[in-house]
Amino acid sequence: MINNTMIIAHRGESYDAPENTLAAIKLAWKRNADAVEIDVRLSKDNKIIALHDPHTQRTGSIKKYINRLTLSEIKKIDVGIWKGEKYLDEKIPTLEEIIETLPKQKKLIIEIKSNRKLLPYLQNVLSNFSIKKNQVEIISFNFATVTEAKKLFPENNVLLLNNLDYNFYTKITSFGIKELLKKVKIANLDGLNVWAGKILNKSFIEEVKNSGYIIYCWTVNNYMHAEQLISGGIDGITTDRAEWLTQKIKTSSN
Repeated sequence: MINNTMIIAHRGESYDAPENTLAAIKLAWKRNADAVEIDVRLSKDNKIIALHDPHTQRTGSIKKYINRLTLSEIKKIDVGIWKGEKYLDEKIPTLEEIIETLPKQKKLIIEIKSNRKLLPYLQNVLSNFSIKKNQVEIISFNFATVTEAKKLFPENNVLLLNNLDYNFYTKITSFGIKELLKKVKIANLDGLNVWAGKILNKSFIEEVKNSGYIIYCWTVNNYMHAEQLISGGIDGITTDRAEWLTQKIKTSSN
């Protein structure tokens, strides 16, 4: 935590370890990240697993669509070797395996990549763990998904993801922010998680926070940019290099 800003490890410490794996997630906890963000999907047999893409081509040893595979089939795929020999045979983890690594006082931010069909299964998984409600947050780009998520998880923070489309928001920034906040209010959400592009400045952050909402951003790997966002009052910064970014900011401020 830097000046009340959470440093969130994007898919774990994904700069150094294979994203969305136990190796990356455990490394993030070891390096004292405030939170870890993961992407989740539903397997053919309705198990929640962590993977960003709909298939395994980019990070796996073979191209397979997750929703067409059972968990046992998914567990045969190597998603570590692309990051180096030390991660050979790293597997796609289940949400249960990830939650088991969650330290007290740390947060797990779950991005729903598949549709809202996943949410009841998420309820079942979370009900089997005695973790605090504020330790798990839910995010998604899909408005219907976050709307349903807030109904099912009223005590958890639920945030709407948005990439702040450059062409739209540069022309009518003020209107664009108000439209986003209108969606947040309609669904009774807790805030926004937005792309850290040119539109995300101090006035944007202040407008969101003055409306009573949380605001996180993604993905920031430049420490000077992170410093600007922190000074602007951002609540959370998602980064591929959580430890490095934290150390650079602390060093530059001394």
